[in-house]
Amino acid sequence: MKTIQAKMHNSISWAIFTGLAALFLFQGVPVRSGDATFPKAMDNVTVRQGESATLRCTVDNRVTRVAWLNRSTILYAGNDKWCLDPRVVLLTNTKTQYSIEIQNVDVYDEGPYTCSVQTDNHPKTSRVHLIVQVSPKIIEISSDISINEGSNISLTCIATGRPEPTVTWRHISPTAVGFMSEDEYLEIQGITRAQSGDYECSASNDVAAPVVRRVKVTVNYPPYISEAKSTGVAVGQKGTLQCEASAVPSAEFQWYKDDKRLVGGQKRVKVENRPFLSKLIFFNVSEHDYGNYTCVASNNLGHTNASITLFAPGAVSEVNNGTSRRAGCIWLLPLLILHLLLKF
Repeated sequence: MKTIQAKMHNSISWAIFTGLAALFLFQGVPVRSGDATFPKAMDNVTVRQGESATLRCTVDNRVTRVAWLNRSTILYAGNDKWCLDPRVVLLTNTKTQYSIEIQNVDVYDEGPYTCSVQTDNHPKTSRVHLIVQVSPKIIEISSDISINEGSNISLTCIATGRPEPTVTWRHISPTAVGFMSEDEYLEIQGITRAQSGDYECSASNDVAAPVVRRVKVTVNYPPYISEAKSTGVAVGQKGTLQCEASAVPSAEFQWYKDDKRLVGGQKRVKVENRPFLSKLIFFNVSEHDYGNYTCVASNNLGHTNASITLFAPGAVSEVNNGTSRRAGCIWLLPLLILHLLLKF
């Protein structure tokens, strides 16, 4: 009976000790070790979120009781588990080491942990600070945007992690300048069509590979005709007039001859439109088809036009032949002068 009472007394005493130790530590008052030579646990343990953390405490054969505490909570006292968290397990309880493991560590596990021991009726403590690193994560980013040329835009990219991640912006484009900003916010004043494309937000804190997200920026601008070339076609042949225009949104094309609009579906003429290109196709060119045509490209921001000529190649040949005839008349000039002199 006395033996049972003694065990109960020792258990109660140890519980009181560990509770008081936790209370003192929680209040910032260190427990006096009474033995400066007692080995301490490592100062810091750093693990990534989701990994396992091992907390070790070195002991010797003088130690009679051991316990691990987290702030004011007793995790283990000897081999007895006091906490309900299934992630906390006892790894080692020998004459030389007392260690526990916290599995699947999360950010709320971060903080101070204390190894409390009793030897020769003198309590001793050793503390370790658990640091939890968290991979970067982008939690908020701007949606794809469509905006008119000359306007101002602001892009947002909010990221979390431990340590706090660095956020950078880059413009992904064949003609881009590359790095744009090292900030969560990217401001562009008076945006131009050359600044359209994908903008890449990268969040990095060296815990894991950077996290990358992209925002597509579409810059709208009125049409600009980049190519409208006149063409020579012989009568009876197939001919094509071509008009290319750059625009966002894509341009709509119309063809005119004089004041008359030409439409597709005719027997001899066809209009073929693509997003940036329009063709006026003549299946069987006649003399009536020769002349000037107007290509009009338009979208909701404006319009532009260009004049294109369909001509007969023979007209060019006549010009060339006329040049040859003029050149050939040069050698006849002396004979004409001589003839006039003889006449007088």
